[in-house]
Amino acid sequence: MSADDEAPSSSDTGVSGLWSRLFRGRADEVKTRQGIADFLAEFRDRGVLAPEELAMLLGVLDVSNTQVRDIMVPRSQMVVLGKDDAPDELLKTIIQSNHSRFPVIGDDRDEVVGIVLAKDVLKHFVEDESRESFDMEPLLRPAAFIPESKRLNTLLAEFREGRNHMAIVVDEYGGVAGLATIEDVLEQIVGEIDDEHDQDEVATIQPQDDGRYFVLALTRIEEFNEFFGTKLSDEQYDTVGGLVMHELGRLPRRGEQLDFAGFRFKVLRGDRRRLHTLEVTRAPRAPAPAK
Repeated sequence: MSADDEAPSSSDTGVSGLWSRLFRGRADEVKTRQGIADFLAEFRDRGVLAPEELAMLLGVLDVSNTQVRDIMVPRSQMVVLGKDDAPDELLKTIIQSNHSRFPVIGDDRDEVVGIVLAKDVLKHFVEDESRESFDMEPLLRPAAFIPESKRLNTLLAEFREGRNHMAIVVDEYGGVAGLATIEDVLEQIVGEIDDEHDQDEVATIQPQDDGRYFVLALTRIEEFNEFFGTKLSDEQYDTVGGLVMHELGRLPRRGEQLDFAGFRFKVLRGDRRRLHTLEVTRAPRAPAPAK
């Protein structure tokens, strides 16, 4: 039995009391995470648990086995403010993004100097309409830096203890890899949360550098075909996310790839219910056979 498959202990989940009460009398039967999942599924099958309740319980179980890298917002998708940005530029970014807090950077995205709340910036401009004396420094709050490998249950506890809502994720070399928020963690338990951070209208296909595209999993096949000039069939699935899941035969995890119809689909974000964002590139052509 691997360490990842063992049933959660108090150090793994922080809710060992709940699990011990739930499995009282059957401790010898339920010793692995899959055993716990199967046990809970029995209650769903009996009608004791609704499917949504089962999904939430499994989400609680998963947070102790999921790392920050699996749920973070990638560096390329971070919305940041520059410490020396002009006031008008700051206001434009804040208003267009609809976020409530932002990482503040220095010379580049690897230099995060702090976190600023949108309400603090807006309050300053309301009180000082001239905008000439704006100084970001007094508004900065300390940024929390965490490794990509941190477990979500540990991160959630740190968010609660430190009263933080955002952390900057760094890679093994100390560079910024992305960011994670308390909302990202909670969504692993309760499912996607729609709030002021989620824009109603966003481009479903977003061109990036080097021939890459960020594609929302809910992008319809007909829209994908029109954008890329392809003729993918929509008889078996309606969306790009549906295509990826159908071809793999399951819900893939972050980082998994699928080569299909001349494209490479890479999962950027998703949860236990559905995919959210994919990276799409032209699949590399196989070398011609030697003559």
